[in-house]
Amino acid sequence: MASRVSQPMRKTLWRFLFAPIDIASLAVFRIGFGLLMAYEIYDCLESGVVKAHYVDPRFHFTWLLFDWVKPWPGVGTYLHFYALIALSLCIAAGLFYRASAALFCLGITYLFLLDQAMYLNHWYLICLLGFLMILLPAHHALSVDAWLRPGLRSEQAPAWALWLLRAQMGVVYFFGGVAKLNADWLQGRPMDQWFPGSIGLPLLEPVLAHPASALLISWGGLLLDLFIVPALLWRRTRPYAFAAALGFHLINSEMFEIGVFPWLAIWCTAAFFDADWPRRVFNWPRESALPPAPAVRWDAGARATLAFLSAYMAIQLLLPLRHFLYPGNVSWTEEGHRFSWHMKLRYKDAMASFRLTDPETGRNWQVDPSAELTARQVRKMAADPFMLQQYAHHLADLVTQPGRQRFEVRAIAAASLNGHLAEPIVDPTVDLAAVPRTLFGPNDWILPQNNELGRRVRATLPENPSGPGSRRDQASVE
Repeated sequence: MASRVSQPMRKTLWRFLFAPIDIASLAVFRIGFGLLMAYEIYDCLESGVVKAHYVDPRFHFTWLLFDWVKPWPGVGTYLHFYALIALSLCIAAGLFYRASAALFCLGITYLFLLDQAMYLNHWYLICLLGFLMILLPAHHALSVDAWLRPGLRSEQAPAWALWLLRAQMGVVYFFGGVAKLNADWLQGRPMDQWFPGSIGLPLLEPVLAHPASALLISWGGLLLDLFIVPALLWRRTRPYAFAAALGFHLINSEMFEIGVFPWLAIWCTAAFFDADWPRRVFNWPRESALPPAPAVRWDAGARATLAFLSAYMAIQLLLPLRHFLYPGNVSWTEEGHRFSWHMKLRYKDAMASFRLTDPETGRNWQVDPSAELTARQVRKMAADPFMLQQYAHHLADLVTQPGRQRFEVRAIAAASLNGHLAEPIVDPTVDLAAVPRTLFGPNDWILPQNNELGRRVRATLPENPSGPGSRRDQASVE
């Protein structure tokens, strides 16, 4: 009975996914994506990001299982960025589209994997979209490929291509909202830490200085993320939902330095409009009517396509949920925090140093990581237990001579989350160099928020310290 029921369902899903739609939306998305990527990568070169964060650092925080990803020697990194600009323009023009998209995806993923300190949610999104661009038949219209090869030209595309883009952006919105369902965000934190003074809207600063503003913006962002996708899918509310998303992203682009993400998010959100919206906006006529939905052929190709789409979306839906497997506040422990669309969710200020111990002589000394790391690397590492652990391994490898017992490395690190009083983030008694790096936890050397050590230290502080997250608090904890 189950197989007789499931087969019609599969055929219905197959008809839905492969129903022909207007290719206009996909073609225009391809052009916009390519141009935005070219601008973002060029801006990295012009602003000095490439030199400061990819060329100059002597040490890179590699990802577990990807330690083999190393920087290019000499001018290789600069050439890599220029190649990505060329590939982005090829994607926009639809020139050698499949090869350009594949090389762009590999190139941007390589940069993403070079250093954990450079992790940004929108770079992760760019990697995912770069992968999807390989699959989408977005070069069958408005492209050099279609002009050079008339047989490639088409005014239609399978519906799954557009729905895949919508689903990807829907995941970003929805899990961005789920991540905001925490006590700090619902109380207006960390927005109250950012307002006023740290934003680019001086005319609004008197308004934003009001205590209610942080609460209002926090709840507004939460509700928009949770309900924007249903509102975009319903035709009656779609224009209003898009206008709300447009205003939200434009304000974010002014308030925070988050690069191309607001514009990329707006462009992805436009994919929720009907597939032919570019024809209506730009008066782009269609040469022929769309054919009817194709006959169902539940062959090996159909099963493989459906299996791949299902597997990809299952990963996108399950990966952001993995942090629920770990105890404690993920914004504090970092277990499962990344790849979960926790965007502009927390303000984490931290400081760290390391104590090395020679097990043969018992000699101890302190190491300041800023002597080797960039300011960004130090800032990111101090707030992330796993980066602290990786640097401890690096220090042990650096100072331990062949034939001698491995040095012990302990981290003295304290962090303040969303303006709360600073407290130790890792157990200062644990030799992190002896703790193996693993993909799965939980890790008992990461101290929970409001831990016992932090409470003991705070008990020694004056009754009126200089303020939550202040340097005085952090120095006292250290």
